[in-house]
Amino acid sequence: MGKVIVYSILLVLGMVGSQLVPGLFKAPPSLEFFEHARQWLTFICLAFIMIHVGYEFDIDKRRKGQYGVDFAIAMTAASFPWLFVAAYFVLVMGEPGSASSWTVWKQELLVGCFAAPTSAGVLFSMLAAAGLASTWLFKKARILAIFDDIGTILLLIPLKMFIVGLQWQLGVVVLIMVGLLLLAWFKLHAFKIPITWPFVVGYSIGLVALSEGLYVLSKWLDPNATIHIEILLPAFVLGCVIALPRRSDGTVDHTHHEGKGSEALVGTIISGLFLFLVGLSLPHLDKIQAAQVGEGVAGAVTAASEPMAINWVTVGLHVLAVTILSNVGKMFPAFCYKREATLKTRLALAVGMWPRGEVGAGILVVALSYGIAGQTVLVAVISLALNLVLTGAFIVIVKRLIKGEPQLA
Repeated sequence: MGKVIVYSILLVLGMVGSQLVPGLFKAPPSLEFFEHARQWLTFICLAFIMIHVGYEFDIDKRRKGQYGVDFAIAMTAASFPWLFVAAYFVLVMGEPGSASSWTVWKQELLVGCFAAPTSAGVLFSMLAAAGLASTWLFKKARILAIFDDIGTILLLIPLKMFIVGLQWQLGVVVLIMVGLLLLAWFKLHAFKIPITWPFVVGYSIGLVALSEGLYVLSKWLDPNATIHIEILLPAFVLGCVIALPRRSDGTVDHTHHEGKGSEALVGTIISGLFLFLVGLSLPHLDKIQAAQVGEGVAGAVTAASEPMAINWVTVGLHVLAVTILSNVGKMFPAFCYKREATLKTRLALAVGMWPRGEVGAGILVVALSYGIAGQTVLVAVISLALNLVLTGAFIVIVKRLIKGEPQLA
């Protein structure tokens, strides 16, 4: 629980830092260099985290039917929070008439996607610490959390299409992403390469260099039509194809890569640094106040003639509403698995899907990279921080719900 609180504090400190940084750099070139360095470091930390998320993806291909059901449930549990939050951003927080603007919808659909994925790392560690590692709930939550991470990454394909428009370069991106997914399926945990933290950091740097190098090259060839592969999928796929030690029953030994000593410490430091950098990525409040949807180029942000001041009481109410909506949307698993578990256990499973963390933060990084800078981004980041703080309370609810209930292994 202490780790989760530290993560939340670092996210908030990053948000505070984002408002101070512009004043520290008087010359635009130095500020631009800082922003590029921050963005690269953010992507490297995100790649490191997503490689570890890929480690968790381990399935028995003989049970494709059951996994198909689990994936459908996970995708629904990811889609409801996404759609609820995106609709709230447009219909409640949007300017009058914005509901009829496709430009507004496609931007808020991307920002709202932060609410879709469950934080697998936070969820697994908290449930294990609560003594639930051997239960049906833990095993099912592991599957659903990994699947809704995958589903969220897949959502980026149509969302990116909405943002940048139909271009042949986007077709290249889709082909690459499909190829990566096929690689993950057919070569799941097949390649024996080192997985100690210095190597994983090196893999992360290499993946970001490839992704950003391809973007720079395509921009040099045609500034109006670039090829940009978001780092989430390549890093996740790399984690999927890396071979991990297995137990005697053939299942992956997840405790090995979670590590002890320096491995666990470095993972914690990088996750904390990433959340700090996510907060640091938040646009300055002056930009948020002045932001309005650009009706010309998709993803552009233009300045309003009369910037709207931020009402922090209203922002707090929006944060509360978005947090509730994102978690209510996660309740879908409670209506499933009726033959496998009691109602209280199914409710506990749904509540167990509430924690958010690094993957949701990664979605916000992607949104910010497209220049989206309205108040919805501010609300999304604060909601993410609030949800992190509440993680311990969520696990307490889970424990109370399943107390005295029969638990299948």
